[in-house]
Amino acid sequence: MLEGIVRESTSKKATKALRRDGYLIANIYGKGKENINAAFKVNEFIKYVRNKETLAFDVKVGDNTYKVVIQEYQKDPVTSELRHVDLLLAQDGVKTYYQVPIKVVGTPKGLKNKGVLVYHRRRIKVKTTAEKLPNVFELDVTNLDVGDNILIRDIEFPEGVECYINPSVPVVGVVKAK
Repeated sequence: MLEGIVRESTSKKATKALRRDGYLIANIYGKGKENINAAFKVNEFIKYVRNKETLAFDVKVGDNTYKVVIQEYQKDPVTSELRHVDLLLAQDGVKTYYQVPIKVVGTPKGLKNKGVLVYHRRRIKVKTTAEKLPNVFELDVTNLDVGDNILIRDIEFPEGVECYINPSVPVVGVVKAK
């Protein structure tokens, strides 16, 4: 389990001091809950997030344990170091918007015809409860030729998972290489 500390002060000076000591600034929030200002060791956070198996994971901040999902993160524009992360509480029975990643399976046949696989979206925004949250959407791209796309309407969403994105928006496709 990933462990962090509660930030007592949210001032600029205190935040800079924590970053200097190797901490990642985090905000934990959820519907009807009070925001929690936290900090995690940067290296521990990155290592834990890379090896997690589910989209929602547990973190321990102070004496409390929370089930959270990464909602958004910010990187330094020059060094690409992780600077800040927003963690959304995954509350059972509460419908919330989540960003679910896309995973492609197979090799498109369009690659042999001088095509390139292009991700139009890396994640899809869905509205669901925490217990019905899928970890990933797997898309089979083996039948895609040059000019073919997989659209939002082509994805099978599990029961209780709603997507409000326009159905004609492409997710992945094969385009002709220049």
